[in-house]
Amino acid sequence: MNQLLDVLIIGGGPAGLNAALVLGRARKNVVVIDDETPRNWVTRETHGFVTRDGASPREFRKAAKEQIAAYPSVQFASDTATAITGSDGDFRITTAQGANYRTKKILFAVGKKDLPLDINGLTEVYGKSAFVCPYCDGWELRDQKLVIIVNGDNALHMAKVISGWTEHYTICTNGSGSLTDEQREELKQHHVTVFDAPVQSIDSEEGMVKQVVLDDGTAIPCTGVFFQPKLFTGSELPKAIGCEITDSGTVVVDGTGKTSVPGVFSAGDAASELYQAITAASLGALSAVSMNNELNVEAWNAQNIH
Repeated sequence: MNQLLDVLIIGGGPAGLNAALVLGRARKNVVVIDDETPRNWVTRETHGFVTRDGASPREFRKAAKEQIAAYPSVQFASDTATAITGSDGDFRITTAQGANYRTKKILFAVGKKDLPLDINGLTEVYGKSAFVCPYCDGWELRDQKLVIIVNGDNALHMAKVISGWTEHYTICTNGSGSLTDEQREELKQHHVTVFDAPVQSIDSEEGMVKQVVLDDGTAIPCTGVFFQPKLFTGSELPKAIGCEITDSGTVVVDGTGKTSVPGVFSAGDAASELYQAITAASLGALSAVSMNNELNVEAWNAQNIH
């Protein structure tokens, strides 16, 4: 493609889609590259997003694309970006299918991916009765017996958060033994049981948790699980082009979505640890406004006034 795009968006989840909508309405030429393998497709429903509460991720994307289709300057490509060169004003992107794009600005809305957790039986229940975010799925497990697989400072934090949905839960540190004596005492005072033995398996039936079994033979009956995922950035390209990345795999951005590389922005789960669809969408919109403002100012300054 010889055309110089205004913005290339890499990633077509809530962040990328909302950015595309805002930029389309701002009359910018945009291509959204998305490989259509989002992390949240293991889940059945999207929650906490007003007007879309309960919609499946596929339904969400379908509705978004139908609305964005009203803005012909936005195009979609089912592909994977594999390489980036250039700099602010003229980036060049190559894809897995051999396509080439030129663009003034880039938005990484690549989300994050899950690293496999070595827990037998987790795959069978993930997205059905085992989840990572109580704000997304806590309502469905309210007042049920839950096991929270988490360690370190996050164990105490999750205990406090989960208590808003149920009083019946157990903490499993999965062999980490990383809780301090003070943290254990605080959990004990709130009648929260803690098991330190590694998790041997999650037993389930048709995706519904029945019990969590530990290596020492302890079996904990439950109907749901929350666990702490291990995540990494959904693409290596932000790092490859020089964006600052945290140890947890989050692209570092300022309050408007700008990365440490001029002309490169990031939004959604890739640039945040607030893993909710509505948060990702709002960050996508914010980044789109920031990019559009930059483009308009640059075009304004480039005009020769006589």
